Order: sequence, then C-alpha cells, then structure tokens
Amino acid sequence: MMYPLNNISFTAKPGETTAFIGSTGSGKSTLVNLIPRFFDVTEGSITLDGVDIREVEKEELRKNIGYVPQKAVLFSGTIASNIAYGCENASEDTIEEAAEISQSKEFIMAKPNKYQSSIAQGGANVSGGQKQRLSIARAIARHPKIYVFDDSFSALDFKTDAVLRKELSKVTGNSTVLIVAQRISTILHADKIVVLDEGKIAGIGTHKELMKNNEVYRQIASSQLSQADIEATLA
Repeated sequence: MMYPLNNISFTAKPGETTAFIGSTGSGKSTLVNLIPRFFDVTEGSITLDGVDIREVEKEELRKNIGYVPQKAVLFSGTIASNIAYGCENASEDTIEEAAEISQSKEFIMAKPNKYQSSIAQGGANVSGGQKQRLSIARAIARHPKIYVFDDSFSALDFKTDAVLRKELSKVTGNSTVLIVAQRISTILHADKIVVLDEGKIAGIGTHKELMKNNEVYRQIASSQLSQADIEATLA
C-alpha cells in the first residue's frame, strides 16, 4: 500500500547527506521525486535557497540536480555519451573521473573499445550493476548542487556500495546529498536520517540517535544487522 505524504518537514543542508529509510510504500521515493518536480506538492512547499521550486523553470531546476532513479536508464550510444548525457560539454577528464568514482572504470577498460563501447537501448548489453554504476556516473559528471539517489545502491554488492560512497564523498563536499535506501549499511554515516512510516516522519537523527530512541528504525536495523553488527555501529 502506498501512503500519501503528510506533515513532512526537514532541512537538507549543503555539504551534508540526508538519508531516507522506511518500509515499502512509506513514501521515500515519492518524497525525493518532488524535488526535481516530477510532480508538485499539493500543500506546503519545497524551497531551494529560500525559493519555492514551483517558481523555478523545470529545466533550470533540473540543471542543479543529479538524479539517479531506482531503475537505471541508459540510452543507445556509447558509454561516454551515456555518462555525458545532459552534460554534453563534459570533457574526457570529467567522464573518466565520473567513471572512476562510480566504480565503472574497471569494466569499461576491460571492453575492447573502452569508453566508445556501444550501449544498446535501455542498457540491454550490460549487467544490472554496471547499468546502475553508469547511471550514477552520469549524475557525478554534472557536478550538481543536489544529488538525489533513489535507492540507487541496492543493485550493487556491499563492497562496491561502500567503496563507491567513500569515493563519492570526495566530490560532493559542497553539494546537498539525498539518499533513499533499503539497506541500513548504506546510510550508517549519513549526517541526518529521516525515518518514514505510512507517509509520515517517524523520526529524524543520526544512526546512533535513532537506535537509542526510535522503535521503527530499531526494527529495520534488527531485521538487517546481527547483534554484533549493531553493537559495532554503536561503538
């Protein structure tokens, strides 16, 4: 069941990572999809630097956003053209940097034509994890003010997820990073975690704070982490 969003209020700051977690249907994707204006709020407002985003042209707004959806989308062309999509003036250095940070470089360099290797429509000729990494690389290449990752790391194995997020932190210093996650491990070190339950905020805090005082978050954590892992994250 999908729940409508109600009484949502929080501030996501530049230079910080704000994460969203909750059960299926709790409103996580709905919430972050409001930011690039895939649809608009019916009550209240979302502001960017104090300006209601409904007062900003969608094209102008989206220039500031690096958005990676749950289901990665690739287009027919080359690896390079897919990474540079929406940022057509991207230099080779920019494309290669984005590939390296997104952990795409290894499989790209293993291909005979490397960055000029063909991509079929929809990315049918690359694996799910490779498709997701290229989609993340595309967002990185834009060097946006706002990154929105809508459950974008779930197709990656735990090791790749951890390395990618560590490398990503090196280039997102002054950007606002928003992450929707299913896995607690993806958001352990977020500056702020927003817990959603049935379309409402059930809690806001760091991992340690929520483990101490938020039952919804504790239940999610205990379903994914062993007691030893939980104790280690709180140490």
